[in-house]
Amino acid sequence: MAKLWFKFQRYFRRKPVRFFTFLALYLTAGSLVFLHSGFGGQPAAVSQSQPSPAAGGPGEGAAELPFLGDLHLARGFRDVGDASSIARRYGPPFKSKDVNERAKLGDYGGAWSRALKGRAVREKEEERAKYMGCYLDDTQSRALRGVSFFDYKKMTVFRCQDNCAERGYLYAGLEFGAECYCGHKIQAANVSEAECDMGCKGEPGSVCGGANRLSVYRLQLARESARRYGSAVFRGCFRRPDNLSLALPVTVAMSNMSVDKCVDLCTEKEFPLAALAGTACHCGFPTTRFPLHEREDEQLCAQRCGAEEFESCGTPSYFIVYQTQVQDNRCMDRRFLPAKSKQLIALASFPGAGNTWARHLIELATGFYTGSYYFDGSLYNKGFKGERDHWRSGRTICIKTHESGQKEIEAFDAAILLIRNPYKALMAEFNRKYGGHIGFAAHAHWKGKEWPEFVRNYAPWWATHTLDWLKFGRRVLVVHFEDLKRDLFAQLGRMVRLLGVAAREDRLLCVESQKDGNFKRSGLRKLEFDPYTADMHRTIAAYIKMVDAALRGRNLTGVPDDYCPR
Repeated sequence: MAKLWFKFQRYFRRKPVRFFTFLALYLTAGSLVFLHSGFGGQPAAVSQSQPSPAAGGPGEGAAELPFLGDLHLARGFRDVGDASSIARRYGPPFKSKDVNERAKLGDYGGAWSRALKGRAVREKEEERAKYMGCYLDDTQSRALRGVSFFDYKKMTVFRCQDNCAERGYLYAGLEFGAECYCGHKIQAANVSEAECDMGCKGEPGSVCGGANRLSVYRLQLARESARRYGSAVFRGCFRRPDNLSLALPVTVAMSNMSVDKCVDLCTEKEFPLAALAGTACHCGFPTTRFPLHEREDEQLCAQRCGAEEFESCGTPSYFIVYQTQVQDNRCMDRRFLPAKSKQLIALASFPGAGNTWARHLIELATGFYTGSYYFDGSLYNKGFKGERDHWRSGRTICIKTHESGQKEIEAFDAAILLIRNPYKALMAEFNRKYGGHIGFAAHAHWKGKEWPEFVRNYAPWWATHTLDWLKFGRRVLVVHFEDLKRDLFAQLGRMVRLLGVAAREDRLLCVESQKDGNFKRSGLRKLEFDPYTADMHRTIAAYIKMVDAALRGRNLTGVPDDYCPR
């Protein structure tokens, strides 16, 4: 036997081609046997009324059968995924009788049944939209002029549709594989379908427009959700502007006035402001003629609406103003600097102090991208395109940094130093560390060893970060996060002037109405307890006094009063 095996080995060493041919035939035969077993008459799942072979005792193949079962289930999920991708691109899929009947049977087969149920749900959801075609889009004059958002990693057709429908828009459009635009009417020409040729970043099998081309859908459920006006933001009571026709260019008389009717009208006409003045509805933009900076007593606007007994509709002299869901596009264009900057300006802050929000505001106010000392893929995917540039590239208006060493600080020619209440900053950074940019740390993290250890390490850094920038920084502009929230127009104006950009007042007013970016926590999951112990309070209070003294020593405003006590 050994001699025969030796001859067999020598034969194939001399004839390697025959060996590999034999091996290929062997593997092919095995694959055919495997495929036959997968596509044969065996059910994909075991009925609950029958005993499962996997549950058998020793000798009954208990280790092998679950593995084969998993292969069947995986094939089922893949089939459902492919059909779903086709549906998102070309509309609801053809529903075979077999699939419908199986979906009615309930959970007869575990994961396979759940996959069928998921498919039925997706089919129902996709009926909410009708594909309208491929349209031209222009950065200076958008085809859809409502809210927009970007995700360069996970954008899908359904996600865009869902976001636009939730805000009450009639149309959703996808562009460049990752950009989503909403609107109430399409203001552009239809083009060839071949020009919408880019796959969605989060769903490659679906089409998400092209370069300056929109794949547009009409949202069937948009009118239903448009009736919910929790999304229309109340701005306050304001005195009638001096030149009404220039300040608010659209005016419509309404005998049966209501908040809904005026907001509906201004939303349909693509204006971000709806001003109610008794029996007149005015639409427009925040401008220097109507900046919304000087609120009046709401009692001056307390005149009952004609159609709603419990709503105030303002008077001819004092207007009730709401902000609609229409996006103010006057400040949405952004680009890299046309020429390399001769100075490097830092946007410096302790982590959790609102650096990402400040970048959002600066980009809208200046029209230029901000950069970063680091690289954060999630920020890049959300539209911060300067994130990928090297921080010394000179193509961005300022550079985000959390560094606090002398060498790193002296590398910059100037800095905006953003300071936030340490109690709030520490909690924000802890949430980011354990829950992501807009997520939250779990209750176990707050109650476990992670939180005390985090405070012990990060609280001293909050103080030394500010002290180091005040000591080593050149031309440091101190901005308190709380002041930026309270008086955005004035504080952002200070920041823009340091950056050397002449920002128009209308653009800054536009930023005020678009101030919330993609990285704002909802605030719905506030802790029901104070995570800071008495020792933590004493330690942090000492750091606050230290920073306050350093600021006043430089003839700057000290920390806001609400820093301590918390």
